[in-house]
Amino acid sequence: MHSRFTQQELPACKPILTPELVMATFIFLGITFIPIGLSHLAASDHVVELIDRYDEDCIPTDKFNPSAAHHNRVGYIQDVKTDKTCVRTLTVPKKMKHPIFVYYQLDDFYQNHRRFVKSRNDEQYRNPLADHRTGNCEPESLNNENKPIVPCGLIAWSLFNDTFTLSRNNIALPINQKDIAWESDKTHKFGSNVYPKNFQSRGLIGGAKLNESIPLNQQEDLLVWMRTAALPSFRKLYGRIETDLEANENINVVIQNNYNTYSFNGKKKFVISTTTWIGGKNDFLGRVYITVGGVCLLIAITYIIFYLVKPRPLGDPSYLSWNRIPASN
Repeated sequence: MHSRFTQQELPACKPILTPELVMATFIFLGITFIPIGLSHLAASDHVVELIDRYDEDCIPTDKFNPSAAHHNRVGYIQDVKTDKTCVRTLTVPKKMKHPIFVYYQLDDFYQNHRRFVKSRNDEQYRNPLADHRTGNCEPESLNNENKPIVPCGLIAWSLFNDTFTLSRNNIALPINQKDIAWESDKTHKFGSNVYPKNFQSRGLIGGAKLNESIPLNQQEDLLVWMRTAALPSFRKLYGRIETDLEANENINVVIQNNYNTYSFNGKKKFVISTTTWIGGKNDFLGRVYITVGGVCLLIAITYIIFYLVKPRPLGDPSYLSWNRIPASN
């Protein structure tokens, strides 16, 4: 069939990349990317962040034997009879304006492991008539009486269960744990009439328990945990502090150190942070913009130097390889 389309005769943009256009393009990219990168770095520098690793210090010294450290730590964290309360005192480095976000950070925890990610059943989570559907949830699909676990799967079973209680000057500092999950998770992925059932009822407890009188879509700590992280080191939102914190102010943090990261030598950290228009503290994006912009300017300057020192006419056919005179032997 003959047409302008099949014969590729339709109007088209055919830019000619002249040296002037190439140099101008690289200069434009350079002078655009570098200010963007500098603005990102400036915004990141305004973020006030306080990080406290507590997993090591919250193990009593009498439980720590260097010759058998791993065994003692795992035994301590799995013993339900031990008091796992740990008190930490943190000093605010700069004034922190609300809202101040509270996170827990886990290192060397591979939530992106294929078996871990697949161990869930989204149909069960949103449909109250599908509580028997536990496919892909093994080994946390049925309890010891062969009744379905809701929510099933390794992700839900390993729900983070350390808790944090804050105070300053012996006055409680509330943490608002409402609206910390994605709205789409609350309205679409988890049902408002699906309730936990037979959860954490087997011999080995994985993490936190769930209130069986509260539907899944209102248990926002679960929803935050169920959105798995792509990297082995990650932070998840625990709540928000809705009052300002002054510089050099001491914050007492009472931690219930329940979560077992000692079996795989993971790390646990408590984080409080302010945010800016780019989010939390992160220099990576700003450095990338500055690097790309700098490389573009360097290429532009190199092109300009070559163009001024050794110019050549545009479209000269004598530079084509088949027009060159072969070298004589």
